[in-house]
Amino acid sequence: MAKNIGILTSGGDCPGLNAAIRAVGKAALDKYDMSLVGFLDGFRGLVNNRFVELERSKLSGILTFGGTMLGTSRDKPHRMVVDGKEKDMTDEAVKTYKRHKLEALVCIGGGGTQKNALHLKNAGLNVITLPKTIDNDVFGTDVTFGFDTAMGIVTEAIDRLHSTATSHGRIIVVEVMGHRAGWLALGAGMAGGADVILIPEIPHDIDKIADAIKKRSKAGKNFSIIAIAEGAMSCEQSKKIKELVVAKSQAEGKKEKQKVSLELAAFHKEHLDHTMTLTRKLEELTGLESRLTILGHLQRGGSPSAADRLLATRLGTACAEYIDKKVFGIMIAARGNGVEPMPLEKVAGNKKLVPLDHPWIQSARMVGTSFGD
Repeated sequence: MAKNIGILTSGGDCPGLNAAIRAVGKAALDKYDMSLVGFLDGFRGLVNNRFVELERSKLSGILTFGGTMLGTSRDKPHRMVVDGKEKDMTDEAVKTYKRHKLEALVCIGGGGTQKNALHLKNAGLNVITLPKTIDNDVFGTDVTFGFDTAMGIVTEAIDRLHSTATSHGRIIVVEVMGHRAGWLALGAGMAGGADVILIPEIPHDIDKIADAIKKRSKAGKNFSIIAIAEGAMSCEQSKKIKELVVAKSQAEGKKEKQKVSLELAAFHKEHLDHTMTLTRKLEELTGLESRLTILGHLQRGGSPSAADRLLATRLGTACAEYIDKKVFGIMIAARGNGVEPMPLEKVAGNKKLVPLDHPWIQSARMVGTSFGD
């Protein structure tokens, strides 16, 4: 009897999702004689039983497309907004799973998806996940698909911004995605020859950044490119957020916890404009005209790179193989040229941050890149 497999994409979109859907589907249908159903718009589609049968014809021609043919959302099955109220819809997700008589559910996504998948595993479902995100911050895998494409897009943007920076003798600040992990800003900054790279893992001092730019000016270089992750913080901001996080963990009583939560919310709201503030301050400190470019969702769009197509195909076909072997409750991690099953308990709730002794950082420092520290 043919096995029925469910698949969904969750969280932010990124290049390579369709390649992964195609890989899981073609391997499942052609090699293992399984049937495949795709749930629309992430976990919300699973809860509401909104689906499409993924026959071979639907998997044809999607390898090169960006985004996801299934749609996506950031909904959590156990904390889903229904009629304006947050509800636990786990039971509905389980009902849909059983209604389709699924052998397994494949969840493709980043850190949040790994946590949601673990929740469904604990609810009794056979779950396997694939790691995707342009941030490259999913724990336990060498790399996530979507990262290589985004890094190429950001690198090209930095290449183009060099022209106006050199022509006008400006400081160009390029804001790159990455709330907690600086992989994208670091990789693209290095590849694009950024003079300063600012990432969340290394708190920065704006005076040291200004000094690095002034040093370039004295050497006859009248422009500078700064690649900054959206989650990068100054030394003062980093200290403040750590204090608030500790205060929240130690808070006793509802009122005290609420007070700290409001302070955290205010901090994050104020931090939203930090790249604009940094750009203005650098203009004051250096005397050089400064401009900010926020790349935003451009970084997520477009056709996946060859590397991401290969990675998504490797992980997707391995996923079908593990389903056939009845190995569940895992994430298919990239490990060298192969794959490795990682228990969801080890992945969920953890982040892969840039180690301070990472070879990329060491190489960047050796070519004169400043990290503002």
